[in-house]
Amino acid sequence: MEPKVIHNQEAHRYELWLEDKRIGLADYSLMPGERHFVHTEVDSDQQNKGYAADLMREALADVRANTKDKVVPICSYVVMYMKRHPETHDLLKGSIEEAVAACRWPGRAVDRLKDWR
Repeated sequence: MEPKVIHNQEAHRYELWLEDKRIGLADYSLMPGERHFVHTEVDSDQQNKGYAADLMREALADVRANTKDKVVPICSYVVMYMKRHPETHDLLKGSIEEAVAACRWPGRAVDRLKDWR
């Protein structure tokens, strides 16, 4: 079973489907020339299988291929994904360092930031 990412433009989200079930999503909001990724989630029973990374890889590939938008990662997962994938940095509105500094990290921020530098 391979996951499939669908861009649901009406809902402003990318959806991750496994067979006939939506198992994840990445919501975004639009501003002129910008796409703000505000929330990413994967169903709890499907976590730790790499599906969130699949979702972001395909969502960012779609942004690159079909828009001229710059990405503003608000969601901590999107910031983390983009930090780990420097090939996506050209999509950022600012720098990855600015995205990391501006992000609200879940849990204990200081401990998490050590791992993402």
